[in-house]
Amino acid sequence: MTAEQQVPTPSLPGPVARYEQSIIDRITDFNDPRQEWRRLVSELLGTFFLVLAAAGGGMMGQAFPGVISHTAAVTAPALTVMAVILFMGKISGAHLNPAVSIAFALRRDFPWWRVPGYIIVQVAGAFLAALVLHAIINVSAMYGSNYPAAGYSHLAAFWMELILTTGLVSVILGTASGAQNVGIIGAFAVGAYIALAGLWGSPISGASMNPARTFGPDLASTTFTGYWVYLAGPIAGAAIAVVIAFILRGRGGDKAALGAAQGDLFTEGYGKS
Repeated sequence: MTAEQQVPTPSLPGPVARYEQSIIDRITDFNDPRQEWRRLVSELLGTFFLVLAAAGGGMMGQAFPGVISHTAAVTAPALTVMAVILFMGKISGAHLNPAVSIAFALRRDFPWWRVPGYIIVQVAGAFLAALVLHAIINVSAMYGSNYPAAGYSHLAAFWMELILTTGLVSVILGTASGAQNVGIIGAFAVGAYIALAGLWGSPISGASMNPARTFGPDLASTTFTGYWVYLAGPIAGAAIAVVIAFILRGRGGDKAALGAAQGDLFTEGYGKS
C-alpha cells in the first residue's frame, strides 16, 4: 500500500457540513445575540423548577399538615439547584437568581447587557411556578413565599438574607474561578450550601437568598409583606461577595469564570489553552 493510499486527500466539506458547522459556531459564540434565546429559555426553565421545589414545600405543607418537615422543605430546593446546574449549567450558567447574575456582571465574568434579560426570565419562571402550584394544590402562593418571622423585625431578616447570600455567592464565585474551577462538581458545593443555610437560617427569614424566588409567589398571591428584605438583602450580599472575591483572588474575567458564568457549550477543558 502506497503513502498516497494510506493518507487520503481530505475533501472540502459539502454544503450540509458547512451549514452544520456554522450552526455550531454560532451556538458557541456567547457574544452572538442570536443565541441568547437559548440561555433565556434555560434560565426560565431552571428557575421554574427551583421555585417549584422551594415554594412547593410550603404550599404542600399547608395542604397536607405534618407531611413536609423543615428539613425536607430546605433540602428540596438545594437538590433541585444541584440537578439544574448539572443538566443545563453549560447552556446559561444556571444563575437562577438575579443576585447571582448581578454578581457575575460586577465580577466582569458576565456582560451587563445580558443581565436584564436574565432577571426578567428568572422572575417569569418563578411566577409561572407559583401559578402552577396554586392551580394544582389549590393553596395560596403566599404559603410558598418568604416573610420575616413573627417576633423578628424586618431588619433582622434583612441581615440574615445579606449574610446567607454573601456565603452563597462566595461559593458560586469561588468554584467558578480560574484557580479553583471544579467544573460540574461545583454544583454539589452550591447545593450543599443552600441546604445548610436553610437548615439554620430559614426560621428567621426563610433563607431565600434570591429576589426572584420570593417575588414569584408574592406576585401570584399579591402579598408583598417585607419584600424589600428579599430584594435588598440578597443584592447587598452579592455585592459583598464580589468584594471578597476580589480580595481573595484578584480581578475576575479569567477564562474559567467566564465560561461558568455564561454557560460554556461544548467546552470541557478550561486549562488546556
